Amino acid sequence: MSDRIALITRARSGEADAMEKLVSENVGLVRSIALRFTNRGVDFEDLCQIGHIGMIKAIKNFDVERGCAFSTYAVPLIIGEIKRFLRDDGEIKIGREIKRKAALIMAEREKYQSTHADDPSVSVLARLCDLSEEEVVECISASAKTISLSEPMGEDFSLEDTLGVDFTPELNEKIALKQAIARLPDEEKRIILLRYFRGLTQSEVGSILGLTQVTVSRRESRALSLLRSLLE
Repeated sequence: MSDRIALITRARSGEADAMEKLVSENVGLVRSIALRFTNRGVDFEDLCQIGHIGMIKAIKNFDVERGCAFSTYAVPLIIGEIKRFLRDDGEIKIGREIKRKAALIMAEREKYQSTHADDPSVSVLARLCDLSEEEVVECISASAKTISLSEPMGEDFSLEDTLGVDFTPELNEKIALKQAIARLPDEEKRIILLRYFRGLTQSEVGSILGLTQVTVSRRESRALSLLRSLLE
């Protein structure tokens, strides 16, 4: 068995040192792929970190019996992870079903406005779309993202006036969390992103950031403590 295959086998079995060595050996590959996706509003180093997630997935899933080079297998996974991040990254993730319902609600709202010269209430929109009032509020709030309720939607009314309902508590919590995370030091911010938004273990985060698992654990605890204080 070649040294590379032996290393991959050890990494797949959970050996942190082997995983760290493989990630380190492939830094150049990840960075070369990340370069293709610059100028899209995302920091290059952040793209590299997302690419490293793809690399870790490749290591975990590579079949040593498949007969192809590891890099050949890893490249599409790295590209896919970066593309997925660029497609899905946003202040609030919105599912397809919510997007579909929100589009239906907006279409019915426009039709109602054209025939009644007025804006429909939440209850009217719910009836027109065959949805519950809670679903209408959820879909509008999700699709609105960070638009303020008091932001003008026309010359004489705001979104709050249009709906007559304050649906922002949950939205505000998400925005507050995002703002709090943005105030963390860069390294702590990246640890929180990789741990809680990308689902990596502390050892995997350490491999990406060049830190030991113990250091990641300490800095993660410090970041969580700071987040709690910022959100109080």
